Amino acid sequence: MEEVQANQEMKLDELQMVIFRLANEEYALPITKVQEINRLVPITKMPQTPSFVEGIINLRGRIIPVLDMRKRFQLEAAAYNDDTRIIIVEVSGQTIGVIVDAVAEVIRLSQSDIEPPPPSFVLDAKYIQGVGKVDGRLLILLEIDSIITSDEEIMLKQINA
Repeated sequence: MEEVQANQEMKLDELQMVIFRLANEEYALPITKVQEINRLVPITKMPQTPSFVEGIINLRGRIIPVLDMRKRFQLEAAAYNDDTRIIIVEVSGQTIGVIVDAVAEVIRLSQSDIEPPPPSFVLDAKYIQGVGKVDGRLLILLEIDSIITSDEEIMLKQINA
């Protein structure tokens, strides 16, 4: 009985995370925010949108705005390839797609293996929930709800309407 309770407590301490790559870094999103992961599909460009908004896609009859995470984080541009994926996520109650270089795996990460971002973080720390440590690797845990500003959220809702 005690072993079952210990296993349940251990599971409450764990987060399931989707690991993806951008440039040479690994990032993680809580699986609860991820609706699905798709191969890259044709993206329709939209005029007068921020540079990180790649455009829109038709996902089974739903029009979804798509953001390029490399552009959002001001990383060097790279050509899309067979590993490129669109992760469909929910951000502030809205469904959007985010383009990443590759999706690596889904892991379980213990709360004890997560630390807050370093205080001297160069990147805007509002995007970063923490840093996860797993198998000698460091994972940047994204705060996906902060990935767009309130003004950008309004603009994306207009695209989505």
